[in-house]
Amino acid sequence: MSERYPVVEGAEPFYFEGNSVGILVSHGFTGSTQSMRPLGEAYAKAGYTVCGPRLKGHGTHYEEMEGTTYEDWATSVEEGYQWLTERCSTIFVTGLSMGGTLTLYLAQHHPEIKAIIPINAAIDIKAMAGAQQIQARFLDAIGSDIKNPAVTELAYEKTPVQSLKEINKLMDIVKNKLNEITCPALIFVSSVDNVVPPDNSRVIYEEISSKDKNLITLENSYHVATLDHDQQLIIDKTLEFIERVMNQTAV
Repeated sequence: MSERYPVVEGAEPFYFEGNSVGILVSHGFTGSTQSMRPLGEAYAKAGYTVCGPRLKGHGTHYEEMEGTTYEDWATSVEEGYQWLTERCSTIFVTGLSMGGTLTLYLAQHHPEIKAIIPINAAIDIKAMAGAQQIQARFLDAIGSDIKNPAVTELAYEKTPVQSLKEINKLMDIVKNKLNEITCPALIFVSSVDNVVPPDNSRVIYEEISSKDKNLITLENSYHVATLDHDQQLIIDKTLEFIERVMNQTAV
């Protein structure tokens, strides 16, 4: 955190110490930990150890984000993963949007990860592909795509064009190595998503090599499903999935 860009209230990283099963929860592009905190708190309440890292350049000011790279964001989740490995023998990873992309990225680099739960993960967004040609420095925000009118996502009001170039690099890297992922996967996809086309999740489902994989469609949420009407469904299905995967191991 720099003095110039303090972390916005509600966007701080969070950590909950629990049992020997750890869950890493990652927020998305231009968003903040606020989008994942309800999930993190629910998993902690169920007894798990939880880490919700703040991606570098996020939760402060979009001008700070402009100076960060996809490697910085990957390092942020790697640091969270390492925090969990020091406390837990088994680790699950979940993430929303680019957090889902980073979930896939971690699974590609850490085959020891027990299972993953990507939520509206991004691997190919045509609307962002033309970032190289954009002359402007900042574009309008992409945050808070939520069906529930009573909820607002804590996200940037502007999107740095430079950051679009970085997420494109990350998506390309992850998309090209989907077949390297073999761990169990529970994939959530909103039927209506105004940020990440739902077919991203279908491609992920089809191309990962996991034998144990499931695709659940969220009918009552937009992109930020973790704060939307299907929040409890995501929590319940994820806890069921974790318990099932752990029980299979115990047999």
